[in-house]
Parts: sequence; C-alpha cells; structure tokens
Amino acid sequence: MATHSGTEDWRKPFSKSEMEAARRALRDEEGLLAEVLALVRKLARQLPFAEDVLAAYHCVRDPSTSLRVRLTLLAALAYFVMPVDAVPDFVPILGFTDDAAVMAAAIAAVRGAILPEHREKARRSLDETN
Repeated sequence: MATHSGTEDWRKPFSKSEMEAARRALRDEEGLLAEVLALVRKLARQLPFAEDVLAAYHCVRDPSTSLRVRLTLLAALAYFVMPVDAVPDFVPILGFTDDAAVMAAAIAAVRGAILPEHREKARRSLDETN
C-alpha cells in the first residue's frame, strides 16, 4: 500500500516492539508521567491542548482518582509520548492532531473526573513554563 511522504502506513498494526514499549510505559507510571511533563514543558507554546494534557496528568496523580479513570488517561498520555503514532509529531501543523484527538476522546470518556483543581494545577504548571 502506498504511503504519504515516505511515512509508514498509519493503518498498519503496531509491531511487537511498539506494543511492548506501550506496555512498559504503562507499567512505569512515574516514568511515563515524567516524560509527559517534560514534553509538555518543551512544547507548551506550540501545543494548543497543553492544558488538557496537564489536567489529565494532575488527575492521574490525584490519589482519589478511580482506577478506571487513571487507566483511561494513562493510555492517552502514553499515546501522547509514544514516538510512533498515526501522524508523526514532526509533520508541521498536523503532527499533534492525532494526539489531540486521543486526548479529547479520553477526557470525554472520563468527563467529570478532571476536577477544577486539576485544571488549576495545569494552568499553574503552564505558567511555570513560560
């Protein structure tokens, strides 16, 4: 099947090594969350959904968050930091659209679990990066 601009076909299933990397990221929650925070700090000004990512981050870190919500958000955050995704992040303008869609879907799925205090912490985190 033809690919666009030399990138891999996005419909191709993840390889064993990619799936293992995703599983490893979910097993290493602290490492994953550290990667999320570092990436958002690096890209904060270029990432229109940075507040959503950080609100999800703070929701996951909240000990009162249910396991179902934590797992949903951790999966979305893992996708955000994965080096391989549907639209490569280095593609100008479109690079983070798939990440934004995954994050939006995860947040919609756990609507109400991301509390105003998580959003406030996200805003403060963003203020610290500027």
